[in-house]
Amino acid sequence: MTVPTITLNDGHEIPQLGFGVFKVDPAETERIVSSALEAGYRHIDTAAIYGNEEGVGRAIAASGIAREELFITTKLWNSEQGTDAPRPAIETSLQKLGLDYVDLYLIHWPRPDRDLYVETFQQLEKFAAEGLTRSIGVSNFHQPQLEKLLAETGTVPAVNQIELHPAFAQTALREFQEPRGIHTEAWGPLGQGKYDLFGEKAVADAAKAHGATPAQVVIRWHLQKGIIVFPKSSTAERIAENFDVFGFELTSDEIAAIDSLDRGQRVGADPEADFF
Repeated sequence: MTVPTITLNDGHEIPQLGFGVFKVDPAETERIVSSALEAGYRHIDTAAIYGNEEGVGRAIAASGIAREELFITTKLWNSEQGTDAPRPAIETSLQKLGLDYVDLYLIHWPRPDRDLYVETFQQLEKFAAEGLTRSIGVSNFHQPQLEKLLAETGTVPAVNQIELHPAFAQTALREFQEPRGIHTEAWGPLGQGKYDLFGEKAVADAAKAHGATPAQVVIRWHLQKGIIVFPKSSTAERIAENFDVFGFELTSDEIAAIDSLDRGQRVGADPEADFF
């Protein structure tokens, strides 16, 4: 089963379907990521604040999979923004992951109240030039912060990783960033179980029509819309099930029906109001 790839604005390719480890217990991370790698995932998304980079690193080391076959993302936490803190932060992440470089390094949150994200991104530009990361991007940025980065730095972020699911489709932000070469990654792609997404008629009907699970239908919706997506699960069966989404294709009517579920319903933190 071959996962489609997307070519980023810097020429590097990213697998469109990956595996996320947000809120994965550090003690369980090696087992869970190993299950994901065994299922076929080659794109793993973690972050310093998750506290599980070491477990990801152990799973990578134990897998025997060649480094060039993997795509590993991690993120810079808010307290490490500025001019001096990002370098020790990425070096620590690399040490924990057991890697010489990551494929993608992101500013985790913009923290517009501190207004350090431009100088922080300029440090990420240096890391890319030095080979500590292949690509650089951002997470949870709104249009004003993206506009400022584009105006004041020399690099267009490769991605913006944002909360995105059928009830919160982020259409306006996507319409701004994607024509400018910033690809969209979805966190919380299944709504984090905070509303009855799988009970929605549009999702349930598509699942029945294709002999698929509701989760598979929603993941497929993301993929067909060109979004980079990484669902998470702690069980090997569900991990494999979420990867098995390439044997069917949603119709245009099914896509439109799921699109109609958008009601601006954020279920996670608001980057403009919730600061960490």
